[in-house]
Amino acid sequence: MNNNKDLTWQEKFNQRPWWVDFILLSAIWGSSFMFTKIAAQDIGAITTAFWRVAIGAMFLLPLLVLKRQTALLKQHWKKAFVLGIFYAGIPFTAYSFALMTISTSTAAIVNATTALFGALIAWLWLKEKPGLSRSVGLVLGFTGVSLLALQNAHAAPTHALAAQLIGMLVCLLAPMCYGLSASYTKLYFTDIPALVSSTGSQLGATFFLAPFAIFFWPDHSMQFSTVGSLLALGVVCTGLAFIMFFRIIALAGPSKALTVTFAVPVFAAFYGVTFLNENVTLTMMLCAVVILVGISLSTGLVRLPIKR
Repeated sequence: MNNNKDLTWQEKFNQRPWWVDFILLSAIWGSSFMFTKIAAQDIGAITTAFWRVAIGAMFLLPLLVLKRQTALLKQHWKKAFVLGIFYAGIPFTAYSFALMTISTSTAAIVNATTALFGALIAWLWLKEKPGLSRSVGLVLGFTGVSLLALQNAHAAPTHALAAQLIGMLVCLLAPMCYGLSASYTKLYFTDIPALVSSTGSQLGATFFLAPFAIFFWPDHSMQFSTVGSLLALGVVCTGLAFIMFFRIIALAGPSKALTVTFAVPVFAAFYGVTFLNENVTLTMMLCAVVILVGISLSTGLVRLPIKR
């Protein structure tokens, strides 16, 4: 029997339960909205999205070479590049644009609708009809994020309501693309290592956004906070996070993986309190409980006591 000490880091990584990556990914993506907002306000939306995927690709490509998986990427590069457009290029650009007018917590809340789009698309495309427990969990999760959205709208100044509405509508483009991409991944990348899917998608998004980024390139140097935010977005929130996400899809399926977006607003609120001096109300705490219950049901961690 192999000793755990003799396992490589990749083998130890692959032995982790999917829910461990689920929690880590929620915490990481919860911070991405803050970093995106900082960068977009300095260098613009498209340039921010471009640098995020470009840095992510530069971080992942050497790992792909070290793991000797470049042949797999060459074999599946067309599908990987298509995945990159809809799973990184368009969504990251949409969030960057939206975060120039709406708050990070609002963007995280809109992002939570990803699970609903994912479940709907998986049902229509992959014929994965959700059971009663999962359906109740999705409804609870959506209810929780909807209540959080209503609280944000109630707290916003009257003159900012129109801008927030537009920002939220732009944000919706991202979860739509995420839902489509998750089923696409389940269909074409289930047996492909997460590192290949992650690297290929970031390279595809980089090439897709490059012409637009050149056209909208800023005429000033980046601020130090922008550079730090882009590094955090590219390396942690994109490079490492996408490996974890594709692994969750492979182990638990796209519908369960997409419910990670229910937990993201909770972590985003935590970062807001810790780093931006935002307040947490009783309503937010109650919504967080509803969201967590929804996650537990929709992912199958908890099931309703249904008698057959």
